[in-house]
Amino acid sequence: MQPVRYAGFFAMLLGLLALSAAPSRAFEEKAFDSESFKAAQSAGKPILVDVFAPWCPTCKAQQTVLGSLQDKPAFDKLVVFKVDYDSQPDVVKSFRAQRQSTLIAYKGAAETGRSVGDTKPASIEALLMSALE
Repeated sequence: MQPVRYAGFFAMLLGLLALSAAPSRAFEEKAFDSESFKAAQSAGKPILVDVFAPWCPTCKAQQTVLGSLQDKPAFDKLVVFKVDYDSQPDVVKSFRAQRQSTLIAYKGAAETGRSVGDTKPASIEALLMSALE
């Protein structure tokens, strides 16, 4: 009966091993809040503001591109703030975003570039790089 007694331990050990083997992401996405955004700007961090809508096919294509870039070590200091076009209209207006699928790059408080409706991997990567230079 001892093998059953250790089953929970081995399951936990396998779970920990799976977590440690999972690749770490270079950047994380988080919901926009003005306090965190201002803190990132004050710290001079590279920032991407992603104005999206869950129903938007262009936004979904952009997410696929961002997902492919998420593992690149070059972007490990990038902070990505997600702004929901439908539920955060005041925030959308504050960024002068005319529509969903707007990506805005910042280095600290300085805007370094923006795109609307772009789904090309090379140009989205170039936009992210503008926040790092």
